[in-house]
Amino acid sequence: MVGLEDILAARDRIAGQVLETPVAQSIALGERAGVPVWLKLEHRQTTGAFKLRGATNAVMRLGRVAGVTTASTGNHGRALAHAARQAGTPAVICMSSLVPQNKLDAIRDLGAEARIVGDSQDDAFHEARRLKRDEGFALIPPFDHPDVIAGQGTLGLELLEQVPDAATVAIPLSGGGLLAGVAAALKARRPDIRIVGISMERGAAMAASLAAGHPVEVRELPTLADSLGGGIGLQNRLTFAMVRKLMDDLILLPEDDIAAGIRHLAAEGHVVEGAAAVGAGAILSGRLVSAGPVVLVVSGANIDPAAHAAILRGAP
Repeated sequence: MVGLEDILAARDRIAGQVLETPVAQSIALGERAGVPVWLKLEHRQTTGAFKLRGATNAVMRLGRVAGVTTASTGNHGRALAHAARQAGTPAVICMSSLVPQNKLDAIRDLGAEARIVGDSQDDAFHEARRLKRDEGFALIPPFDHPDVIAGQGTLGLELLEQVPDAATVAIPLSGGGLLAGVAAALKARRPDIRIVGISMERGAAMAASLAAGHPVEVRELPTLADSLGGGIGLQNRLTFAMVRKLMDDLILLPEDDIAAGIRHLAAEGHVVEGAAAVGAGAILSGRLVSAGPVVLVVSGANIDPAAHAAILRGAP
């Protein structure tokens, strides 16, 4: 398991390389929830998502390599491309055909190669593993890696300093790197704090794996929360166990609730992707209830502008 010492070391290592993102109180969501609600505005991170924390920590821990690679639904790939450029290291980001065009463009704009492989995250991972095996690239996975988890955990340290009386922290849940890292930091400092994972109903691999008691494959389906897509890996080493140990509750949202979250946050001045809006959607739907102050991790801003406009118009 990744622990507090790993997260504290990561915080020192990436200082100056990533932003310490602010929090903002949402009066409207607080009125709906009946308790104060705070937004951790991680969508204002340099690459538009929390992934820069873990990618930067992992790259800074590498020695000499031919390059770096990963499989990504977009945000980790963009973060790794940015961290690799900062380090002067070539990067090849492997992705499935489901990744939106705006995320491909953002990766290419950072000088990395965006390589489309198959129709799933697992297909993309096969190519990333080949690059590691045959070409000497360092494979930095999007979540199941100790340095990545520790980097994401730095968000938890910031959050607790900014909202020290938080009772519940709601975290978007996909492969579990963000939740595992943030929960490890929070539970080490405040064992009583409640950790709620939120995902979509359509193809939530971590939820299916927790229900089965072991990692399982789940068919990827189109969803507004596309950053939460992808499997957790049948050979998952860290995040499955950490999520199972540290998460107190899990909420799965239908697409309508995710869209409602996107629209609500837009009304508050935050243009975010579906994965970042699940906390707001859970409060608006009444699914997320807390006895004390809530912090919603608003994880990323990388949504296609046309798709965002369509959601605001109420398009299905």
